[in-house]
Amino acid sequence: MEFTAQAKFTRVSPQKARLVLDLIKGRRVEEAMNTLAFTKKGIAPDIQKVLRSALENANYASSEKGIDVDVDNLYVKRAIANDGPRLKRIRPAPQGRAFRYQRRMSHIEIALAERNAEGREAMATVVGEDEPAEKSSPKAKAKGKTAGKKAVSKK
Repeated sequence: MEFTAQAKFTRVSPQKARLVLDLIKGRRVEEAMNTLAFTKKGIAPDIQKVLRSALENANYASSEKGIDVDVDNLYVKRAIANDGPRLKRIRPAPQGRAFRYQRRMSHIEIALAERNAEGREAMATVVGEDEPAEKSSPKAKAKGKTAGKKAVSKK
């Protein structure tokens, strides 16, 4: 089961928010909280607030709704920052002109899930052994050359 929390209309560009969200994806909640506490980015306290809210949603589900949740076994399953609306602004330019620019906003969403008994994610996949180890490009097949020969000839 997933426990989510959102922060909408956060005044930060999604690109800057994704830099911090990538640090906590796939980590345990306690480890993610520590990472956010020592991250020097300005958006880190806001993301920590959303993470804390998702954790409290899990606590609420376990205590009030009777869902069996081990809070110590939660991890950050999904952490995304989507585009929000943009504020159009004007900056003065030389010779009476004006330059337009946009102030970006983002919608931040964090989803927590419980790891299964082995301590791995439920959606983890293992690459099969029957797949070929090396594939050549379609252009190399058309010319009758393999990718390995092409790399050797350049040296």
